[in-house]
Parts: sequence; structure tokens; C-alpha cells
Amino acid sequence: MYSILLVIIYIAFISLGLPDSLLGSAWPVMSEDFSASLSSAGIISMIISAGTIISSLFSDKLTQKLGTGLVTAVSVCLTAMALLGFSLSNSFIILCILAVPYGLGAGAVDAALNNYVALHYASRHMSWLHCFWGVGATIGPYIMGWAIGANHGWHTGYRIVSVIQIALTLLLFLTLSIWKKSKSENIDHEDYTATVGLRDAFNICGVKEILLAFFCYCSFESVSGLWASSYLVEYKNVAPKTAAFFASMFYIGITAGRFISGFVCNQIGDKNMIRIGIAIMGSGIALIALPADNVVFALTGLVVIGIGAAPIYPSIIHSTPDHFGKENSHAIVGIQMASAYCGSTLMPPVFGIVAQYIHIALYPMFMAVLAFILFAMTERVNKKCKDKTHFINS
Repeated sequence: MYSILLVIIYIAFISLGLPDSLLGSAWPVMSEDFSASLSSAGIISMIISAGTIISSLFSDKLTQKLGTGLVTAVSVCLTAMALLGFSLSNSFIILCILAVPYGLGAGAVDAALNNYVALHYASRHMSWLHCFWGVGATIGPYIMGWAIGANHGWHTGYRIVSVIQIALTLLLFLTLSIWKKSKSENIDHEDYTATVGLRDAFNICGVKEILLAFFCYCSFESVSGLWASSYLVEYKNVAPKTAAFFASMFYIGITAGRFISGFVCNQIGDKNMIRIGIAIMGSGIALIALPADNVVFALTGLVVIGIGAAPIYPSIIHSTPDHFGKENSHAIVGIQMASAYCGSTLMPPVFGIVAQYIHIALYPMFMAVLAFILFAMTERVNKKCKDKTHFINS
């Protein structure tokens, strides 16, 4: 049962990543079909993000009532139906409406699965599962690229991914009993019922700091990925094709880094993995910021910060039960996911304003500030939670 359930969770994580890059890959073609501006994709993206934030916050209550297996199955079903709707849509307004269940499904399953793995599995599985998310996020654009390149249209790209999600939905519903029956010496089956609501969770010692840390990490990841190519082209005078390739290498670095981290994180521990990751990120930022005419330093720096960023997200999630108590972890993971989505949604446009009205040369400095706050907050959490007493602040 343990092995079967783990395989299901791995497949689910690939599925989580599959739709994430579809909109960006397809929008240049979709925008023409809808007679919409290129920037209109931001509206759909914001609606999806709002849905993920809301469902992340309520994932704790849903999981207590329905269980992780059913929440996962229903959430993937919601996402599958939304993607199928995307594939059939010929209206921008309809896309905006479909973005609501799309986001609600994605947020609920993300929080539920992350908490389940943090409670029941070793740290290496958290790293490898997020590596598999990266595999899904990489495969998605390839599917869309094939559909558009073969003149089947973006509708077909969305349809293929929706069929994959529907197949996963069926698998999840057919295997619901495994979530209840899986009993093995390799997995802890204690039923951790949350002792706090969302309001009280915010007041647990160290939670505000970990939320700010998560906000900064996801801001860092989003800003790095979105603005890397523009920085290289406009400030470092790198050819656009080369810049685009190395910007994608940032994400490949994250995926490869998480795969490698899985082999060492159990021995090194979550806290030290976060410290090592931030240190590597810092060296990558330094390479990007070097005023040298040779752009090799900047290009190499992007790959380095991707590798450094790799262990941070899964390590923060996996350390949540240890820091704040297993009985509180689901409520806290839910608001961590919400904080993460807020960072990845809000901060890239903020840096866009900085780049437009000040200078894009501030790209490495902006990332350095985020990395410093991330380090300061995670260390503060380590200090506050050292005694492992999960008390409520007065």
C-alpha cells in the first residue's frame, strides 16, 4: 500500500505542474484568436492565482471533512474540467470564468498533498516530488508547442492536458480506499486533527516569519524567471535567443537541483538545506551582478541561482510539522501556500515598475534583498521554534 500510494502522489505532482506553463506558451496564438492584447493573459493569471489563494486557505477544513485522497481527486477533477473548458472556448470572458475552478482546484490539491507528504514521508520524497512538479511544468509547454507546431492549434494542446488530468482523476477516485487502508511501518498513520483555525494559526510563534520567508522565496523565483531574459538583453546586451535559453536554464537548474537534493537532504536536514540553498543563490546573484563585459558570468549565475533555489521550497514545507507541531501543520501549510501565491503574483509586476521607472540594472539587487529577508526570516523561525513548543502569541 505504501509503495502504491507513493506512486499515486508522484503522478499527482507531475499533474500539478503540467498546466502551469500552458497559458504562457499558448497566449501569443490565443491572443490573436480572441483579439486580445498580450497583457490580457495577466488577467487570467490573476484570477487563477486568486482562486489558488482562497482554496489554499480553506484546504485545512476541506481535508478534515473529506480526507486528503478525496480532496486531491475532487481538486484534480476541477482542474481537468477547467482545462477541457479552455480547449473548447472561443471567448476571453469564458476563459476568465473557467479560471476560477482552475485556480480553486490547483490551490486545494497543492496544500493537501504538500501537508500529507510533510507529515508522512521523508524529506527526500518532498524534494523528488517537487522535482516531478518541474518535470510536469517542462512537459506542458512541449505538448502545447507540438500542438501549435503541427497546426492542430492551442485548443488541442489544452485538450491533451485535460485528458491526462481526467485520466488521473479516474485513477484517484478508483484508489481512494488506498488512502484509508495504507498501513505500513514506513508511514505514520496517526490522524492529526488540526487544533487551530486560520486566525489562531497566524498567531502561533514563528508563523508570521515563515509566511514572510515563503513570500520572499516565491517572489524570488518568479522575478528571477520572468525578468532574467529582459535583464540579459537590455543590460548585458546578450542576444535574445541566448538570453531565452539561459532563462529557461534557471528552471532546469531548479528541477535538477531538487533531484540531486533528494539524495542528501535526509542526512543534511531541512534547516541546513535551506542555508546551503540561500548561500548558492547568493553566489549566483553575485555572478549576475558582476560589471564584467564577459556575459558568461551572468549566464552562469542564472543556472547557479536555479540550483540554489531548488531545495528551499520543499525544505520549508517539510520542516513545518517539526517547527509548528503535526497537529497544526495543515492549517499552516495552507496559509504558506497562500503566501507563496501572493508573492509569485504580486512581486513580478512590482519589479516591472522598478525596471520601467528606475532601471532594470537593479535586477540582481532586488533579488539580493529578497534572499536576505528569506535568510533572516528562516533563521528567526529556527530560533523561535528551537524548543519545539508550539505556543500561541498573546
